[in-house]
Amino acid sequence: MAEAILEVRDLVKHYPLTQGVLLKKQVGAVRAVDGVSFDLAAGETLGIVGESGCGKSTVARMLVNLERPTAGRISYKGEDITRMSGRALKAVRRNIQMVFQDPYTSLNPRMTVGDIIGEPYEIHPEVAPKGDRRRKVQDLLDVVGLNPEYINRYPHQFSGGQRQRIGIARGLALRPEIIVADEPVSALDVSVQAQVVNLLDRLQSEFALSYVFIAHDLSIVRHISDRVGVMYLGRVVEIGRDEEIYEHPTHPYTQALLSAVPLPDPSARERRERIILTGDVPSPANPPSGCRFRTRCWKARERCAQEVPLLAVPAEFRHAEGPARHPSACHFAEERRVVPPAA
Repeated sequence: MAEAILEVRDLVKHYPLTQGVLLKKQVGAVRAVDGVSFDLAAGETLGIVGESGCGKSTVARMLVNLERPTAGRISYKGEDITRMSGRALKAVRRNIQMVFQDPYTSLNPRMTVGDIIGEPYEIHPEVAPKGDRRRKVQDLLDVVGLNPEYINRYPHQFSGGQRQRIGIARGLALRPEIIVADEPVSALDVSVQAQVVNLLDRLQSEFALSYVFIAHDLSIVRHISDRVGVMYLGRVVEIGRDEEIYEHPTHPYTQALLSAVPLPDPSARERRERIILTGDVPSPANPPSGCRFRTRCWKARERCAQEVPLLAVPAEFRHAEGPARHPSACHFAEERRVVPPAA
């Protein structure tokens, strides 16, 4: 793997739960993110998947410093950006941009498309002189597949897919190295999703971008990602190359997620092993002891309640070669193919 340009270590975000009106007293905390670690290499796409509420979007906001972590470290080219402020943080933010989830609320309805895409130039005037900004905005509209003549239109005059393209153009304005895409296609129709994902794929090679691509649709994540991390209740439970995760999963939660992916081939659907999880997702304000997935896991033993499993290559695969040899946070990890090879 190429050298990592973004390193995340033991990232934690807890939101305090308070009681009282005048004298507020903290009585607990919502553990939205509780010890997430991963690397992002130059030119790589890291997909992050998981159920709603597992902490994916909170991780995304911390990567661009919209949220300050409770603990942990985010290093961009060796510098810890969680400790930065002022001009130093502003310079780093130029290189780490974000595409937001909802194309309807992430664009200011009172601003024209030209003003929205050109706003980064107002914050970072050194990137583009004032007389050159209109041309740059029109070039960006053309790059994302929109007519440059739309520069004076307002967001309400565009479809959902076109609005998301505007959001992508805004993210590209400063020529960043990293784009954090927080479920950029979840609010779009299936046909439009494919267009936006293909656009992101094309822009990656054109602009030498690295992506952190967050989604809950495993099919889309596999299409665009080089590596995939699976999150559950604030933690990464399995991470590896797309082939390792999709065809050789070793964590029970990953196996359950893959068994729920829709398959277009009827014969493959009949041969697929379906795993139905019981119970509800525990509250992040009161997560289970030990392994957080144990309350829904068919493999749970007494050890699972007492010991927190580390995200590491399972012992039985450490001395073997093959796609099952990748980090998995399970005491009883074992390879299990739930999707037929033909699928």
